[in-house]
Amino acid sequence: MLDSDLADLYEVPTHRLNEAVKRNITRFPVNFMFQLTKDENDFLISQFAISNEYLKSQSEISKSRRGGRRTLPYVFTEQGVAMLSSVLRSERAIQINIQIMDTFVQMRQWAIENKDLARRISELESYFIEHCKDYNKDMSRIYEAIDLLMDRTKPATIGFIKERK
Repeated sequence: MLDSDLADLYEVPTHRLNEAVKRNITRFPVNFMFQLTKDENDFLISQFAISNEYLKSQSEISKSRRGGRRTLPYVFTEQGVAMLSSVLRSERAIQINIQIMDTFVQMRQWAIENKDLARRISELESYFIEHCKDYNKDMSRIYEAIDLLMDRTKPATIGFIKERK
């Protein structure tokens, strides 16, 4: 989860969440928390339906007001979110951590329960790849047959033909 999303849940400013983490950085090894690269952050931003004009206007606003984010976001893994409960000690943080951890457990349970479904989809995909590899050749023959039928079933021209004298 992104630091800004967690900060919203905990109802604290993002920079305050990050400050608390940095004061306890030894509790957050790389498999608990990492910082996005510029390319990863740009890709993440590109996934949102935000126009370039909007981004330019926000850039100008942030330059003039010093608002907006000036650092790359941090990402917390499940273990990192669990560790946040030892760093953030408010009642709100404790309740949010419990909900987030329950969600991770439910997601893991769903993945286990649907492993068979994923396997079956993979088998179907393999079957279609194997049995439809001549698809284009077969489809071209079908299209030729349809064209031939269309030519034979075209109605004769309707109307009067005026003879010229």
